Amino acid sequence: MDHRYGVVIAGGSGTRFWPESRGSRPKQFLSITGAGKPLIALAHDRLRKVLDRDRVFVVAGAAHRDQILGALPDLPPGNLITEPVARNTAPAIGLAAAHLSAQDPEAVLAVVPADQHIGDEDGFARVLSGAFDCAGAGNIVTLGITPSRPEIGYGYIRKGASLGTCAGFEVFGVEAFVEKPDRAKAVDYVLSGRYLWNAGMFIFRADTMLREMARHLPEVSAGLREISTAVGTPSLAEVTEKAFAAMPSISIDYGVMEKVGGIRVIPASIAWSDVGSWASLYEVSITDDRGNVISGETVLVDVERSVVKTDSQLVAAVGLRNTAVVVTKDAVLVCPLDRTQDVRRVVEELRTRGRKDLL
Repeated sequence: MDHRYGVVIAGGSGTRFWPESRGSRPKQFLSITGAGKPLIALAHDRLRKVLDRDRVFVVAGAAHRDQILGALPDLPPGNLITEPVARNTAPAIGLAAAHLSAQDPEAVLAVVPADQHIGDEDGFARVLSGAFDCAGAGNIVTLGITPSRPEIGYGYIRKGASLGTCAGFEVFGVEAFVEKPDRAKAVDYVLSGRYLWNAGMFIFRADTMLREMARHLPEVSAGLREISTAVGTPSLAEVTEKAFAAMPSISIDYGVMEKVGGIRVIPASIAWSDVGSWASLYEVSITDDRGNVISGETVLVDVERSVVKTDSQLVAAVGLRNTAVVVTKDAVLVCPLDRTQDVRRVVEELRTRGRKDLL
């Protein structure tokens, strides 16, 4: 019997992609890479290269249920697991583990974010298959991206000794999960050859993850046990709502991965990007002959290496360099590309002003 399952975690807010990303339509529902599909559909399709239709699940907020089913017409409705409130990635991943462990005590889960780009999808399918084999023995496995530059916007994984191979892929121990570094540290990390980008993709047996959560996140674990008991019963929604409300909001990295020994990492070179800001579109988009990423009706005069997107009126720009200009029906963003990480501060200010209509 095949015990492999894929889980797309789709609870992010994507504030750095404002004004296109909003609470009602966060980043994972945007088609921003030129592929013609929203990011969540691309994530689902990548898992489908390895897994059958009924073995791919999505965990997301209940408010986005209709959007997800619309974006993923092949997803069985029963494979959408909804969170009543947002509690970050550890409870979300635990919720998937609780559901699937109740259905299949030997379930092995591959958990991936909904809002990333992977250029080499066949390579991803191969390395994921190898990770499933490694995780089936009870190991927690993560995919670490071989860095192409000293990136300060990503967390890193410091790999340890080689532990041999699994399905043809070299497997290493994990010495540490490292927070986003400054520029000097990032350069040192890349030059050392010992560090990989943390892509937030984890493969594990469901019972292994639930056991580690019981050890390191007892408040989360208590709620998950109640949910697991209610899976398949009429009381599931009520139990989940009550249990989630009592859980802390905590990330899987901080809550579990940084505390667990024996984690494995498989290095992967799969043209990965977290598409974390408007500046990162350069990694995944086709540019014109002056290095611009353009969408919508524009007139550009002497504009280079800029992102100019509009879904409403015509945008004319003159003499711009390294700038993002994003126009929607109710907002305009103008920002140097090297400051697009700070777009979240705009969102924070709008929230402070009570401008819920723009969030």
